[in-house]
Amino acid sequence: MDSNAENIHSIEVCFTPKLLSEILTKDHYVLALVDILRATTSICAAFDKGVKRILPVATLEEAKAMKEAGYLVASELDGQKLDFADFGNSAFNFTREAIGGKTLAYCTTNGTRALETAKSAGKVAIGAFINLSALTKWLVRQDRNVVILCSGWKNKFCLEDTLFAGALTDHLLKTRQFTTVCDSAAAALDLWRLARPDILGYIEKSAHRHRLKNLDLDDIIPYSFTIDSTSVVPVYESGEITNDQ
Repeated sequence: MDSNAENIHSIEVCFTPKLLSEILTKDHYVLALVDILRATTSICAAFDKGVKRILPVATLEEAKAMKEAGYLVASELDGQKLDFADFGNSAFNFTREAIGGKTLAYCTTNGTRALETAKSAGKVAIGAFINLSALTKWLVRQDRNVVILCSGWKNKFCLEDTLFAGALTDHLLKTRQFTTVCDSAAAALDLWRLARPDILGYIEKSAHRHRLKNLDLDDIIPYSFTIDSTSVVPVYESGEITNDQ
């Protein structure tokens, strides 16, 4: 038997928040949440631009209350910025001048609602292509099993989150500190290896990519699939997201 076997951890992929209660990994795990289009990409971008902390809320009513309490608010519904919000859900909304050193309340159609589901796991890392390598290194340091939770689209499977789950699985396996016997992880890994040579071409199949195009919000697509443009690792714990790079 490999003398390092006890230090090898598992990877499990959960395709939608609805499936989180069914994961097989029950103990000693850390959860990595992904919503490529667009919440987790935007959260990573906000920390890259110097936001101090993000307070995620699951409902529009909570977001409105945060605005009334004096917080900056980023909020959208089905892709579109809401009239009471300071920002929508695009990474390009956030500049250092607008959010540097400040606290931001955040509510989105899928991402923050998925985070509401995920918070029972305790510490939750925020993942995106733009922080892929930094997140990989952070997960290795946790010395725990990893569950990758895809936000999906309204509790349904989506391609872009699954591609990221495959990319993160690939990176973790290459560290030799992880293994997987999860069919979802294997499927995500296969999709990632298929898409990797032309990821922007492959993502044309994504339904949400076309939803954004129809709303004239697809300027963010190339950025969302750029690997390692930042070293931030946003982490949710005790009701807030901070940078734990």
